[in-house]
Amino acid sequence: MTPETWQIGGFGLYVHWPFCEAKCPYCDFNSHVVAHVDQTRWANALASEIRRLAARTPGRVLQSVFFGGGTPSLMAPETVATVLDAARDGWVWANDIEITLEANPRSVEAAKFESFARAGVGRVSLGVQALNDADMRRLGRLHSVAEAKEAFNVARETFSRVSFDLIYARQGQTLEAWRAELLDALEMAVDHLSLYQLTLEPGTAFWDRAQAGGLRGLPDEDLSADMYEVTQEMCADAGYHAYEVSNHALPGAESRHNLIYWRYGDYAGVGPGAHGRLSLDGRRFATAGYLQPGRWLAAAEAGCGDEIDTQLSLKDQAAEYCMLGLRISEGLDIDRLRELDPQWARTDEIAGLQELGLITREDGRLRATPGGRPVLNSIIRTLMPDETG
Repeated sequence: MTPETWQIGGFGLYVHWPFCEAKCPYCDFNSHVVAHVDQTRWANALASEIRRLAARTPGRVLQSVFFGGGTPSLMAPETVATVLDAARDGWVWANDIEITLEANPRSVEAAKFESFARAGVGRVSLGVQALNDADMRRLGRLHSVAEAKEAFNVARETFSRVSFDLIYARQGQTLEAWRAELLDALEMAVDHLSLYQLTLEPGTAFWDRAQAGGLRGLPDEDLSADMYEVTQEMCADAGYHAYEVSNHALPGAESRHNLIYWRYGDYAGVGPGAHGRLSLDGRRFATAGYLQPGRWLAAAEAGCGDEIDTQLSLKDQAAEYCMLGLRISEGLDIDRLRELDPQWARTDEIAGLQELGLITREDGRLRATPGGRPVLNSIIRTLMPDETG
């Protein structure tokens, strides 16, 4: 019997908390600044959506829960507990289930860490973003470096697993400065680091500022490439392997939830704008909640918070699997890709990319090489079916 997609790639739950204290100028996530949140009403709506999705996906083993945002550490611990109770009632939990909560490294939120742990959170991901105060302010962060390190120490004492994010290729940043900052980060790290190059996304304050000519001092393409190379080298030397393009971990400390995405497993998404991928009776569906928090809340209370619930074609599934699978060091299963669409990754295309040193083919899997990772989009375009043929 052919295993279902969730049995191949895993099954997780993503919970989106859309509220923040301030909107960061680089952020294009669905986040909103509001004066007051009715935590009980939101907890009940999220739990109701989980029950609805659990009824749609009976008999599954839940391997991970991820509270993302927005700023989930602004949730009341009771809200987190209500959500997790609903998830526990809805699905069988894996013995080693991973429960992650994204948090701002501020003392006011770190004070709730013990309560989050009691509610069931076992892993926290801290949005540190920079390790110097001038850049922290430029990125719109409300915490100082000292406060971030203090919150990190609290997290390390409270949770079994701790990750944090940094953004590099920032305004005015030199290669030497990034090298020193990354060394500091690696000395701090527990088991996982997410290291992202600053990108300017449409709809963000940074994008608007750049279009107006006001965002000066960003590194050029060569310097950004050098920063990427230094990142890979220093993390590898410290034992943090790049299991995904921007994510580095000690062996066994990879984000299990994010691996479900990259392995093209199934995940239920609840909350405003939350995306899901669900395989049901041989078909695969893309879901997404209403973006605007008030509209999502009203819809969820009326019985369904999803604005989108669309069956994906096999061609679309193949494209998604290729784009996600090549991001991780383990790569993708060629047979699985071709079962979705036989036109993907033809032998001659693979051979050409191999000759260029951009991918490897071994044990039935395609993997991007270290030299190929910075040009993934080009690799994917080469592997795509030729629609003109």
